Amino acid sequence: MMMTLGLFVFMLKTVPYQELQLQKQWRHASNSRIGKRPSLQFLGPDTDTITLSGTLMPAITGGRISLLALEQMAETGKGWPLIGGEGTIYGMFVIESINTTKSEFFRDGAARKIDFTITLKRIDETLQSMLGDLSTQLTQLKDSAINMAGGLLP
Repeated sequence: MMMTLGLFVFMLKTVPYQELQLQKQWRHASNSRIGKRPSLQFLGPDTDTITLSGTLMPAITGGRISLLALEQMAETGKGWPLIGGEGTIYGMFVIESINTTKSEFFRDGAARKIDFTITLKRIDETLQSMLGDLSTQLTQLKDSAINMAGGLLP
C-alpha cells in the first residue's frame, strides 16, 4: 500500500503514482504605505495541495476502472482522510481534479498507456480538529475500561 484516500487504496493494482508533490502556503495581507514598501500581516496557513502523478499501464497496473472509482469519490464532493503507507496523516482532502492522457492504443481503441494527474485540496483546519483531543479520548477510554472491569468483579 502506498497511500489511502478514504477507502481507496493506492497500490500497484489500482493507481500507483510515481510522484507526490505537497504544496504548503501561508497567507499574508499587504498594506500599502506612502513612500515605503508595503507592510505584510501574517493571516495564517493557506490550503495545502497534493498532486499525485504517474503513468498507468492497464496490462500491468490499474486502469480506467481504478480512475473511475476516484472520479465517483470526487463526484460526492466529500472530504476523505489521506494517510500515507508509512503512517503519515496528511489530513482531510477533497479530489479537486483528475486529468488523464491516453496514448499507445490497441486495435480496439483501448489505451495501453494512461498518464494521470490527481489534485487534492485539504479541507480540515488542523490534525487536532480532525482527530480530536487524543488526551480526552484516552481518558474516556480508560474510564470506560475501568467501569467495564468494575462490572465484571464480584
